[in-house]
Amino acid sequence: MRGRKILLLCAVCMALSGCQGAQKEEEKTSIRIGISLYRGDDTFINNIRSVLEERAKEYERENGIKVTLDIQDAKGSQNTQNNQVERFISLGCDVLCVNLVDRMDASVIIDKAMTAGVPVVFFNRQPVEEDMNRWDQLYYIGVDAKETAVLQGQMVVDLYTDRPEAVDINGDGVVGYVLLEGESSHQDSLIRTEWSIQTLKDGGVPIEKITGGIANWERSQASALMEQWLAAYKNDIELVVSNNDDMALGAIDALERAGAVEVNVVGIDGTTPGLEALENGKMLGTVSANKEVYASAILELAASCAMGQKPPQEYPLTDGAYYWAPQEILVYEDIEENQ
Repeated sequence: MRGRKILLLCAVCMALSGCQGAQKEEEKTSIRIGISLYRGDDTFINNIRSVLEERAKEYERENGIKVTLDIQDAKGSQNTQNNQVERFISLGCDVLCVNLVDRMDASVIIDKAMTAGVPVVFFNRQPVEEDMNRWDQLYYIGVDAKETAVLQGQMVVDLYTDRPEAVDINGDGVVGYVLLEGESSHQDSLIRTEWSIQTLKDGGVPIEKITGGIANWERSQASALMEQWLAAYKNDIELVVSNNDDMALGAIDALERAGAVEVNVVGIDGTTPGLEALENGKMLGTVSANKEVYASAILELAASCAMGQKPPQEYPLTDGAYYWAPQEILVYEDIEENQ
């Protein structure tokens, strides 16, 4: 009887050790993240990509988990992006990070991800609420577009309150402005346009719109538009309100060619070339998202999904799905004072 007990005990020990061995084999030592960018030549997105790559290396060092980033450029094609997502899934990616080409057309990507059981972290271009509500493994990381716009308007309000002559350049009591907008269908562009101008009005800046146009976030398109406007309204334009830094830089290019460098230009994004223009006194100000926090939130949330863990507490989610990156105003005078 005692011999049988010993044999039984040995069998139990072997079974337990076998479970532990299997459990160790199942522990993930690497993760693969598929990342699709709406356009690889977008300056802001490139800034985010650079930080993502740096943060992936840090995550490897800190956690001992190998991170493979498969980054693809959709080049402005939603069909291309859909195919990229299908490829990511076929390659066994643990999680997808998608910067949508068309925020209104996320359903195909969501369908593919749900079928494969692969979580999705959308960023920069927010899917519509109906799509986000389809599955509890869908997330979005970005900035609050209304907050962005209010901050952009506020930097001009603050300058006008302090020194009206610095904004009303010709001293006629009215600030003539032109407006450079991003895409006509992009939610951030629409909200930025509405609330930046509303903030100027609410702040008591006597503004008058001279003209405006869509430059699709691009420096070259904005430069061409600004050149046309200067030819028609050179003496009336005192302020350029731009939906992003790249278009603001395009306006500055045209202003410099025309010798109208006294015109105030405000942008959004705090991109590397935008900050350089700010430091050189070519741009009045920009609204900068903290790109380190922004990209870190994408990487950490994606890694948590890939590892089957709860979302990281340092990036609290609103409604269990949304993280809003912090933003700040950066103006030329502040840059000067800190140098």
